Amino acid sequence: YDQGRALALAGDYDDALALLNAADQSDAMVLTMIGYSKRKSGALHEGISYYYRALAIDPDNVNTREYLGEGYVSLGRTDLAEVELGRIEAVCGTACEQYRDLAAAIEGSGDWR
Repeated sequence: YDQGRALALAGDYDDALALLNAADQSDAMVLTMIGYSKRKSGALHEGISYYYRALAIDPDNVNTREYLGEGYVSLGRTDLAEVELGRIEAVCGTACEQYRDLAAAIEGSGDWR
């Protein structure tokens, strides 16, 4: 997971997916990073489906909720992104990084794409 996550965050989505797909698919963070890699590489809907799977395991995962919200912003569904922002706020408040990052994406600022 750690190597796959590092590759995904560095933008090496194909290599990240190779590692993450071999990892434990019952782990919410593995599913989240697969979703992230899929979304960032252009498979937006497929990425979102992985976020749903991750949230079924860990509904309070603010990382997953942030990335799902960013996916919704990419789809032009800021209404759904706002729902995710509210869920993040309920878990960690407005000062956590995930809240700030999703709020910036909704506002159209920051480097979230």
